Amino acid sequence: MLAQQRQSAILELIRQRGGVRVSHLVSRFGVSDMTIRRDLEVLAERGLVDKVHGGATLAGPGSAEEPGFAAKSIRQQAEKRAIVERAAGLVEPGMAVALSAGTTTAALATRLAEVRGLTVVTNSIPVADALYQNPRADQTVVLTGGIRTPSDALTGPVAEAAIGTLNVDLLFLGVHGMSPRTGFTTPNLLEAAVNRRLISAARRLVVLADHTKWETIGIATIAPLDAADVLVTDGRLPPEGRRQIGEQVGELIVVDVE
Repeated sequence: MLAQQRQSAILELIRQRGGVRVSHLVSRFGVSDMTIRRDLEVLAERGLVDKVHGGATLAGPGSAEEPGFAAKSIRQQAEKRAIVERAAGLVEPGMAVALSAGTTTAALATRLAEVRGLTVVTNSIPVADALYQNPRADQTVVLTGGIRTPSDALTGPVAEAAIGTLNVDLLFLGVHGMSPRTGFTTPNLLEAAVNRRLISAARRLVVLADHTKWETIGIATIAPLDAADVLVTDGRLPPEGRRQIGEQVGELIVVDVE
């Protein structure tokens, strides 16, 4: 296969999946790691893809464009691990917590499987799956029903009705973007409505957002920045972002990334 043909095939695969890993492309096309990275470099230079650690995703999402769960899962992996480690320390045995949809919250679910006597409410299929794969007799998982979105969230009136009957100690909210003007946002209108219902059900709101979410704006606002009791982010958040967020959220936690 010629390089141009392979690059076209790679681009089509990324369009179908939202993102791919270098290791998968090496196996699929039977070429070296370096060859695939050169292909991705060419596609990135043409503005067709964004290179991320270990792979690539489609370039330039608009405010209503929603990447799939697989595409988002390969972005900012080190930052997400650091954020999750810090966030897990906020949970105590016996709590009732809610986790929204998102790759960071799904990673957090794996850590929460270790906490005793926990009740977890979620509208995220990956979050529920992470907990079901590590079953504990002393834990309860409540998965709402609803319409499935590209990010594997369950939304719509069924999900909203289920959440409306519950009360939790903490909500861990993953977001698409955050800015002083638009607050916390998502590219999915249905997810925004469910997330607002989750916020109403929680005593405290903890937002998990890496530095790339700063000044990224989705079509629907979930809540203003000052609705967050705690925001956990990573050290690559720019100084101006730290200042503006720090002035509005209850507590800003910035974690170091290895």
